[in-house]
Amino acid sequence: MTLRAPTIALAACASIAAFSAQGQAVRAFETVREVLQHPRCQNCHIPGNAPLQHDQGLPHAMNVQRGRDGRGAAAMNCSSCHQTRNLPAEYGANAPPGAPNWHLPPENMKMVFINLPAAELCRVLKDPKRNGGKSPEQLVKHVAEDKLVLWGWEPGGSRAPVSVPHAQFVGAFKDWVSGGMPCPAR
Repeated sequence: MTLRAPTIALAACASIAAFSAQGQAVRAFETVREVLQHPRCQNCHIPGNAPLQHDQGLPHAMNVQRGRDGRGAAAMNCSSCHQTRNLPAEYGANAPPGAPNWHLPPENMKMVFINLPAAELCRVLKDPKRNGGKSPEQLVKHVAEDKLVLWGWEPGGSRAPVSVPHAQFVGAFKDWVSGGMPCPAR
């Protein structure tokens, strides 16, 4: 019987540690949410089919549409204006931005970030049927290395970069994943 009390105490300590780790992961997700709901990300992660632009999330000029594969509707492909890199300053502060593989998510998997409560955004990221078919490890690689994602921190022109440094965002994303990807209550 004397062994029972230490066993219960150890179990309680393990539960407290797990609860603390989960709390840290939920706090890390707040940084993830802040980045994904910044205009650099949410202008393309939209519920409809017309991308947004500028920091105000205005409808894209010239009635641009997503298209089936996310690369623009016929005769209006994204790459017609968006090159593989930002245009030089002499083209003006509002020249079309650019990065390799410029596109929206495809029509059948829009990966909506805009206007979602944190808990729902979390569920979208965790669900391979809604996150581009990615595992947690693939999500980390995507946010850490994808050149279109990285563009958000060097958007060129008069566009504001993502407000959280990229290394901090990736660190928070990794912390959230390693903490079991818990979702906030709301």
